[in-house]
Amino acid sequence: MIVFKPHFSRYVFNFFSIDTATNLYMFLMIFVSYYATGVAGLTVVVVSTLLTFMRIFDGITDPIIGYIIDKTESRFGKFAPLMILGNTILAITAYVTFTFTHIMPDSLQLAFFVAIHIIYIIGYTFQTACTRAAQTVLTNDPKQRPLFAIFDATYNAVLFTGGQMFIAMYLVAKHGGFTLPLFAELKYYIIILSAIFTCLAVIAIKGKDRKEYYGLADQNVKTSFRDYWPVLKGNRALQMLVLAASTDKLAMVMPRQAAVGVMFFGILLGDYALSGTIGLITLIPILLITFFGIGKARTIGLKRAFVMGTWVALLFFGVTTIFLLSIDSTTISLTSIGLVTVVFLILYSLAQGFQNLTGNMVIPMIADVSDYETYRTGRYVPGMIATIFSFVDKLISSLAPAIVGFAVALIGYRDSFPEVGEALTPALLLMSLFLMFGIPMIGYIISLIAMKFYPLDDRKMEEIQKAITDIKKENKEAV
Repeated sequence: MIVFKPHFSRYVFNFFSIDTATNLYMFLMIFVSYYATGVAGLTVVVVSTLLTFMRIFDGITDPIIGYIIDKTESRFGKFAPLMILGNTILAITAYVTFTFTHIMPDSLQLAFFVAIHIIYIIGYTFQTACTRAAQTVLTNDPKQRPLFAIFDATYNAVLFTGGQMFIAMYLVAKHGGFTLPLFAELKYYIIILSAIFTCLAVIAIKGKDRKEYYGLADQNVKTSFRDYWPVLKGNRALQMLVLAASTDKLAMVMPRQAAVGVMFFGILLGDYALSGTIGLITLIPILLITFFGIGKARTIGLKRAFVMGTWVALLFFGVTTIFLLSIDSTTISLTSIGLVTVVFLILYSLAQGFQNLTGNMVIPMIADVSDYETYRTGRYVPGMIATIFSFVDKLISSLAPAIVGFAVALIGYRDSFPEVGEALTPALLLMSLFLMFGIPMIGYIISLIAMKFYPLDDRKMEEIQKAITDIKKENKEAV
């Protein structure tokens, strides 16, 4: 079994998880709908539908990228070159999107936006697929593999919390809303930070991005596109993880849609700046819950910890919804803190904490599924496994922009999204709660059903890693 020395293990997991640099672009694209409608002048339904179809296209490109990953072998490794390529494409397309779309002639704006976004998706897929696929070379120790989730969770919590604070409390105030100067400034921060984080991730994985760490090491596995369906059909662990994680992903990305944040914080609570401040308040509880959950995963296995976190997240999302329906939500305030505010912060922190816990367990679980495929068939195809997963995951999570767009259109917002400071109507109240908490709860129920049939508990993973290690040893002795 490949086991790192403790200090090296921490170093690799710590800096490789900075390859969540792609989440910087995910964060940027959360607000692209406001750029496309408010700056470029496209309509709400068109933009929401377009982003959904682009997300589906994103999923379609995944098998192609996975095939390229599995076929790639260079003097610089399998994963590092593609990570750099992906980040370069992301930087160029993000700059072009927010610099030129609004100055294009009206007749060309939509086509230009679509064309650049297609190229953006290809770059995003290259880098995110490598993040998932490369987990198999970091370590195969079931007790070390969950460590990635700790670092990944920490970086993502800081990113989305700090980023939301930066947007809500600084950029929106500085530029008077989601205006062109806001996006002109934001794009540079994203491009520079993501490039730095990608470089650190490449440095971290350099020592492990070698052939001796690829699956059974001595096997040259030939793959083709025809192999994707047999892998998905025969790998029950992959099927169930895809279903569970993709519905959890929908639960996570739905509240992060820009319009949902505006509706919940800017209208229902009456203070959009709370989205950043409350995020900062909940950051420590989120990280503590994540550290606790990952600690449990190292002793009881990723599957049992994932199920535990999903049950608790479902509970607190439901309780928070009932609580908000029973109070005057505008009394929640950080300038005049009362019992209502304290109760809300506790419930919201616990809900967000366990939601983040389950979301951050998925990537190391993909590595388990990849090892299961090697154990089951003798084939090392991490790119194929990772991109089959992300293909279906993106198809389901792609529903988020469309759901939001059609939901707000249903209550009368057909030409623009709800804006900060609008009056809270019963329709806005119910729709805000449904998008913020209701859809995630549905996702968690589906996830729990799927995990009933997921075979990779802690005992099974120990059996799998022992079998792979024995095969490697036999192959080495045979040589």
